[in-house]
Amino acid sequence: MDNRDKYEVVIGLEIHAQMLTKSKAYASDANEFGSHPNTNVSVVSLGHPGTLPVMNKKTIENAIKLGLACHANIASDQYFARKNYFYPDLPKGYQITQDKTPICTGGYLVVKDDQGIYKNVGITRIHMEEDAGKSIHDVDLYDTLVDLNRAGVPLLEIVSEPDIRSSLEAYNYVTEVRKLVRYLDICDGNMEEGSLRCDANISVRLIGAKEFGTKVEVKNMNSIRNVQRAIEFEISRQIEVIETGGIVSQETRGFDALKGITISMRSKEAANDYRYFPEPDLQPIYVGQEHIEAIKQEMPALPRELYLKYTEQFGLSEYDATILVDNKHIALYFEEILLNTSHIKMAANFLMGEIKGYLNQRVLEITEFPLKPASIADLINLIEAGKVSYSVASSKIFPAMFENQGLSALELATELNVLQESDESSLVNYINQVIEGNPNEIQRYITGEKQLVGFLMGQLMKVSQGKADPKQANPLLRKMLDSLI
Repeated sequence: MDNRDKYEVVIGLEIHAQMLTKSKAYASDANEFGSHPNTNVSVVSLGHPGTLPVMNKKTIENAIKLGLACHANIASDQYFARKNYFYPDLPKGYQITQDKTPICTGGYLVVKDDQGIYKNVGITRIHMEEDAGKSIHDVDLYDTLVDLNRAGVPLLEIVSEPDIRSSLEAYNYVTEVRKLVRYLDICDGNMEEGSLRCDANISVRLIGAKEFGTKVEVKNMNSIRNVQRAIEFEISRQIEVIETGGIVSQETRGFDALKGITISMRSKEAANDYRYFPEPDLQPIYVGQEHIEAIKQEMPALPRELYLKYTEQFGLSEYDATILVDNKHIALYFEEILLNTSHIKMAANFLMGEIKGYLNQRVLEITEFPLKPASIADLINLIEAGKVSYSVASSKIFPAMFENQGLSALELATELNVLQESDESSLVNYINQVIEGNPNEIQRYITGEKQLVGFLMGQLMKVSQGKADPKQANPLLRKMLDSLI
């Protein structure tokens, strides 16, 4: 028992997002994951004497996009600094970053708390910097290997305010950040590959206390789920330390995903002296309001904006809207379907049902789906017009569309002979076949088992091979059954 109800958790997150640029932040080396070690390097990224950095304009545009998406203030004057420290995978011996002049300040992200209520998590700053290389400890038994391909890769660091109050809120916050950078095409968000990395600053304090507790930084979390697990463990650990009379130490801890525990890496009792000073080789950069507005006009609809549109304007459920906006390309596909049909709920159902089922079965992404949104809209319009039933559309027409992409949904329905029949004479003929073929059930209906109409309706659809229009057939079936009583 960790007496958690006595304590309030205070969490701030620092997220590093590697940018999707063709070249590095200040050099022309390729920014490409998975290349052979130490091949995406140059004299600039290796820190050779006399080399000069050149600013990658795309990194500034990406930072502005993210700042706008987070409702942040965009600074017009961009200054860069050198952050000095030694590490084997930092060739220059310093990192070019932004110290006192981050490109974005303020702003917020909307996330759900533990009760599912939306809250604003404040953003302290977003700034541009470059990544270090990568030290590899698990390939050689005796030596640490260094891969400098990552050295100089452009990063955005997103620092939250200490507004997060649980591991679930942290999970939701990182999920939202990843969703945003993917929608904006800033970062691919793959934590497993290290292109999105999260450090958590965690402390606990007695409920009602004004002062924050001692902060512990946790690193090495390679999935959003592991961010939540690491925070959950650390909360319990800190409370246990306090409850047993101990003092929480200010330190950096790593997360062991296999054991589900955090492990002390180094003490942080003394502040790091990075000796920040202005980067002498990069001139200050001015970002005009017109440039910011131009970037804003090019930005896509963002997940929160689409969520509100789907729930408030379209009347979809929170569940449906959440599923649709979770993946940018799913949302874009849905939007394109709606350009050709007004039947929103049907479009959502078909996308989340039949289309997602097809993709999951074949382990495909929506970007690999062979049918165009207009074709799906064509099929949905056919269903809503009463020409075919949903079950026939999904079980017969939809599968046939992949082999006959030159035919419309109506042409396919005609070729497959599955167009619904709604003329009364045809329906009466089908109903008579049902009555003759199910004497026991008919007798039970006559004696009061009215619920059997569902079974008999199913038999009607079977007899008609799905071609009977349910809207017309159902009341006619009830009428003819009642006439037998």
